[in-house]
Amino acid sequence: MKDLIFDKNRVINFSDAVFSIAMTLLVLEVGIPSVKAISTYDTWELLQYRIPNFIGFIVSFLVTALYWVSHLRSMKFVTKVDSKLLWLNIFLLLFIVLMPFSTGLYVGGFDYVGPFVFYCFNLTGIGIFNFLLISYIIKKEKGHPELTPHAIKWYTYTALNALIIWILAGVLAFILPLVAKMIFILIFIIQFIINRNYRIKENK
Repeated sequence: MKDLIFDKNRVINFSDAVFSIAMTLLVLEVGIPSVKAISTYDTWELLQYRIPNFIGFIVSFLVTALYWVSHLRSMKFVTKVDSKLLWLNIFLLLFIVLMPFSTGLYVGGFDYVGPFVFYCFNLTGIGIFNFLLISYIIKKEKGHPELTPHAIKWYTYTALNALIIWILAGVLAFILPLVAKMIFILIFIIQFIINRNYRIKENK
């Protein structure tokens, strides 16, 4: 049976909508103080109490944004959306949709290991399907002029970067929980190094 081909624009538009809704819902996990709380405590006390919520929101928003940018970059190479690509994309979106819940669980149990491990599991799921999606696009669109050997390495290393860091964070949570919660910063540092090396090699 001949593989079905799907409308690329519909797939991209649907994916963008899922990303934007998930990123918007993240702010709801910060929580709006009740009228009673506002009249009882001053503004700084209310905001200070919600510091974990803001941390969870900012981290989740930025990480989800990075995956959206990755999706945007990789989908531009796609000439035809087949069934395999479609389902890899659907499973990626499944874990994206889960982000508001895992973020809320994480900030609600900020001092506990279990909620953070589940949060890392969610991000690891996104990382796995992001990597599989990119790998499949690279394999499928190998002849694309922009997919040079250096570009392929860049896309591969970038996809692996966040995936490995979140797996490491989930493991470290059982041993060094504070370090595990801060290790996500390495994603941005390593990405800076990857980008720098890519530009150097491209300019040679």
